[in-house]
Amino acid sequence: MTEIREGEIALPFDPAERTPDASLVFIGRARTPWDGRTACPHNMTQARERGAASLLEIDPEWRRGLRDIVPGPAILLYWMHEARRDLIVQAPKKRPEPAGVFSLRSPVRPNPIALAVVEIIACDAKTGHVEIDALDCLDGTPILDLKPWIAGIDIPPSYKG
Repeated sequence: MTEIREGEIALPFDPAERTPDASLVFIGRARTPWDGRTACPHNMTQARERGAASLLEIDPEWRRGLRDIVPGPAILLYWMHEARRDLIVQAPKKRPEPAGVFSLRSPVRPNPIALAVVEIIACDAKTGHVEIDALDCLDGTPILDLKPWIAGIDIPPSYKG
């Protein structure tokens, strides 16, 4: 484990070592220009500002699920495989006080599942390539799921945008 910042609290166990009560299947990998943590953008806004499109490589057994994918917004779920999982309170550099993990968008969490609303640029179901506008994760990050983004469903009623 890496060191703990002042104010952070680590769990007395590593969630990755617990007996699993659910199974996940990776459906592919993200191909991004980010090969190291220091180079990787911290969020989708930064990723888009850098102007680097990304590619989802969907494994052969899941490619039939790409049928009917069209360009436009989508929800991508991915597994931040290099994130630590034992911090329950974190001390982010840009916050004045430590904060509970569930109030943060940090990849450091018991289950390092990330969510991004991406823009699908193109999809080739035969090759399993889904080109998207940007992504804020390391090259090779495992993909969990891809879902359509539907404005009437995915915008909370309280959103005043």
